[in-house]
Amino acid sequence: MPRRRIGFWYRFAAVICKPPLVVLIKRDWRGMEHIPAKGGFITVVNHNSHADPFAYAHYQYNTGRVPRFLAKSGLFKKGFIGAAMRGTGQIPVYRESADALSAFRAAIDAVERGECVAFYPEGTLTRDPDGWPMTGKTGAARVALQTKCPVIPIAQWGANELLPPYARRPDLFPRKTHHVLAGPPVDLTRFYGKEMTPELLKEATEAIMAAITRLLEEIRGEKAPETPYDPRRERIEQRRRTQAQAGGEQESGK
Repeated sequence: MPRRRIGFWYRFAAVICKPPLVVLIKRDWRGMEHIPAKGGFITVVNHNSHADPFAYAHYQYNTGRVPRFLAKSGLFKKGFIGAAMRGTGQIPVYRESADALSAFRAAIDAVERGECVAFYPEGTLTRDPDGWPMTGKTGAARVALQTKCPVIPIAQWGANELLPPYARRPDLFPRKTHHVLAGPPVDLTRFYGKEMTPELLKEATEAIMAAITRLLEEIRGEKAPETPYDPRRERIEQRRRTQAQAGGEQESGK
């Protein structure tokens, strides 16, 4: 989708959002040469702040290939925000409903029409204590293997310093820098032509998340943990600790 076809709503959103973003954060943006000039593709991006969708959208807008985000369906019902979401062509996600697969189909349709679809494969803000990407969900891998489109990994850092995860107020001073680094397409060709089993999707998703993590390591100048944070595993461990603690208290009360 070349810049001339960005459309009214995206340009209107840019007029509203870009000035405060320019004022609030400095930019260290790299890797725009990896964003395809034409044809459908997906981007896969880490998520560590409620502010980073706006900051990342600014980066992507400046490439001339605007993204279509997958977003919670409830946002599409909220007055002006809903109108903007619909007008910019964002894709509603209906979780745990009969329409849950509609986002997957809409993403495939958008890619096949030559558009860009942006995925936050973690599905939510990272819960890793140090802000590293968590294990990912398989939606991006499903679309990638179905369409065989380029998958561009993108790492970002800095919006989380402006607005830390789950914080209610931004930390405005000193002025923060939004770092973005896009990499070359993730090579998923070894998964093509195979049955799309849960195991295959998990392996493809791990390849996608590893590419994002390597880019974030380059931005931060640090090594990520060997094993990504897994919210599901953490919940199981927390349940075991709670049960063990309750059992210990019962024993001591005898």
